Amino acid sequence: MSDHGLSIGTPQIRSVGPITFGPGEILFVADNVAAKVVAIDVADPGAPADGASFELENVDAHLASFLGCAPDDVLIQDIAVHPKSHNVYLSVQRGRGEDSQPVILRIDHRDGTIADVALDDVPFAEAAIERAPAEDDERVNMTLSIDDSEQTVVHQGLTIHLTRRPMRTATVTDLAYVDGALLVAGLSNEEFSSRLRRLPFPFDGDAADTALEIYHVNHGKWETEAPIRSFVPYHGGLLAGYTCTPVVHIPLQDLAGGGKIVGRTVAELGFGNQPLDMVSVRHDGREHLLVANSAYGLIKIDCADIDTQSGLTEHGKPVGVPRTTEQLTGVMRLDNLGADYVLALRTDGTSRHLVSLKVDSL
Repeated sequence: MSDHGLSIGTPQIRSVGPITFGPGEILFVADNVAAKVVAIDVADPGAPADGASFELENVDAHLASFLGCAPDDVLIQDIAVHPKSHNVYLSVQRGRGEDSQPVILRIDHRDGTIADVALDDVPFAEAAIERAPAEDDERVNMTLSIDDSEQTVVHQGLTIHLTRRPMRTATVTDLAYVDGALLVAGLSNEEFSSRLRRLPFPFDGDAADTALEIYHVNHGKWETEAPIRSFVPYHGGLLAGYTCTPVVHIPLQDLAGGGKIVGRTVAELGFGNQPLDMVSVRHDGREHLLVANSAYGLIKIDCADIDTQSGLTEHGKPVGVPRTTEQLTGVMRLDNLGADYVLALRTDGTSRHLVSLKVDSL
């Protein structure tokens, strides 16, 4: 615990959002309502994994039974695979609206049993997100999803599922641990509201809070307000996805508090779409980016093409790096399940399932 600055206590978590594992198999949990990130030693009980795949059909029904609620009241916010045991962790809101309850659950990789992750008297630490959107900020953050939304519109033959939530809910949109720090994407209360924050871990150093600017091909302009929706670390930088749908390489050598980073837009994946999650995988010695989307199938991009792609700065064209779209729709969340598989949370329009995708088959 001392190595990571944790102490015994009961974290007060008001909401759960993006989650990811870091050093010592510590779970980082974004709490957007409280505008903070909590690091928790989850004391995972599992034995080292054997590299097998994992499947659990109707996971929303299983979770609902465990939580004592209807499947429609189980809102899975994110998934994270434990790096050693391959047990599956989920951040879940039980219920909707102001009365929803945040829970963190663990699904055993061996037999699919579900358990609460204890939050009473556990080793934990937390870091506040400075200059987060205020709780009473009247601006809204519009998100696109596959099936769960407040409004559905059809535009140019594409069905778009829209939800408008308070800006505060996008304080943290994604996070990842990289080289001694937690990188946190999301929004701030600043004029240039799209931010990338670097929180040294243990949480005992000064955070860097940097504005982001990217060229949005579909919108035909440089933007500083749209948040990163999902990202993966990549060779000293990030590959990040934005709504409607630029893919951008963001260098990290310029990440410093109070400054601004200009990203290099390398692809445009399509209008009316939001990247829901990203992972990188290796196959035949090559690294590939997998992008789950609200409107399209799973998209695969060879990262070697990203390295040589010049920045896109023209409205509507070109589309950037080559990509393939797999005939695999309904993918909502992704995480690496060892080297051979990717775990996907997928919907068939009625129920949600955890399925393993074999890397060499994608």
